[in-house]
Amino acid sequence: MGFVLWYASYYTTIAVWELRKLFAWFALPLLAAAAVLVGRLLVGWLRGRAGRGTGGGDTAVVLGCLGAVVGLGLTVGWLVYGSYLQDRAYMATAQVVTEPVPALAARVPYVAGKAQAAPHLGDVTGEISDITYLPDSDRFATLVERRGWLAGYEVGLVQDVPLGGESRSQERCPFDVSRADARISGWFTHNLGRKISAERRWVRFEADDAYVTCSNGTPVVVVPLKRQTGILVVTERPAGVALYDGRTGKLTVTTDTAAVPGPSYPISLAARQREGTAAVGGFSDWWFERSGWDASEDGANEGNESEFTLRYGEEPGRSAYVTPLTPQGEASSVVAVSTVPTRHQGGGLAPMTVHRLDPAWSSPKALVALIKAEYRDVCCYNDDQVFEVVPTGGGTWTATVGSEQNVRYRVEGKGQVGGREATCLKAADGALIRCAYVVPGSPEEQELARREQQKRQQADAKPPGDPGDLTGYTNEQLAELQRRMTEEIGRRLKSG
Repeated sequence: MGFVLWYASYYTTIAVWELRKLFAWFALPLLAAAAVLVGRLLVGWLRGRAGRGTGGGDTAVVLGCLGAVVGLGLTVGWLVYGSYLQDRAYMATAQVVTEPVPALAARVPYVAGKAQAAPHLGDVTGEISDITYLPDSDRFATLVERRGWLAGYEVGLVQDVPLGGESRSQERCPFDVSRADARISGWFTHNLGRKISAERRWVRFEADDAYVTCSNGTPVVVVPLKRQTGILVVTERPAGVALYDGRTGKLTVTTDTAAVPGPSYPISLAARQREGTAAVGGFSDWWFERSGWDASEDGANEGNESEFTLRYGEEPGRSAYVTPLTPQGEASSVVAVSTVPTRHQGGGLAPMTVHRLDPAWSSPKALVALIKAEYRDVCCYNDDQVFEVVPTGGGTWTATVGSEQNVRYRVEGKGQVGGREATCLKAADGALIRCAYVVPGSPEEQELARREQQKRQQADAKPPGDPGDLTGYTNEQLAELQRRMTEEIGRRLKSG
């Protein structure tokens, strides 16, 4: 039996993980119950040695009932307090600062990247199982499962989804279905989790953390791994990655994640650290939800509300999971931004930084309404909409405008400045178009002032009476020109 349990590494790993969590929740009450039972047996034994018999039946019943009530209270209390201690454990590497968020590079919204995956799969018959943004290459990776019970993956698709247009390039790397025939949650020997447990026992993973990359036409499935730590307070820690070669079927488990062409830190672990910010205060604040932050969950970021994978603008090769945060309760304004690196060496938690915003932002839902009101000529008609209000560093946010197949504009803004939200409309590639309200002293204000000065210089250089190029006039300017011309013609007719 021992040999069978050791050979069934996949199931024993799952059983140990679940039993360890259960033991953490009920260890203290069980230890207290065992202490009471041992005490009761010891008292009975001593009474027997003294020749007084066990006796005291009613007293034993009363003590037993009292012990049951105390044990139940201890169980409930530990379940509650244990949750608080667990959040505190995930907060161990957290740091709350007032410095602005480092500069982050804008990217195509995840919803748009997801929508453009299926049209570029060609004659692939499988089903999409995962879509992940790869910050190192600024590309979206799609992992497609092969149909059938005893089958693995069919193909990996890595594509460019640039701002301002459809995908310019793509790479499809097919799996060798005869040699690499395993997948996550597969059946029997086609289960990738079983192969990982056979290679390294006592580690697990979340299916949503896995993704695919293409290396010289060879698909590689990357699975970030996690391990358990603690006895009375059980938490998870990173445990390297598993790399599954889609051509040879070879599985490699390593803790050296420097060469992994994508995120190596589990995004599910980053989300759990972010949820642990509820314990930033004391136990009473945690219990009554008076401290910490929640992910912004209104409709603006529907489909991708937290842990945005973004690249650092001024630090090539670095990226982070970024989440706009709102206070716990009914408030919906964004008051902080959390960042967790997508790469981390070692077996400890990655450092999490919570940047307090000053000034705070309006809620993403309110920002969408503001964009629709201030830029009615570009948003929103037909299938166009506002996607992903995400932090882009320095206390600024960026929202992209367009359809799922074609992102056309982006709106960049800052918190309440002079009593209102400062926003500027830009082309998808970042070229400034105009601002509804500009931050004093900002680069946008300087650019607009330069344009205005250039217009005045061009107007001064025109010959008297030259109306200039009418194609550059807006509808309002043409209407005004038409009105003035009509008035002048009427005046001349009256004067003979």
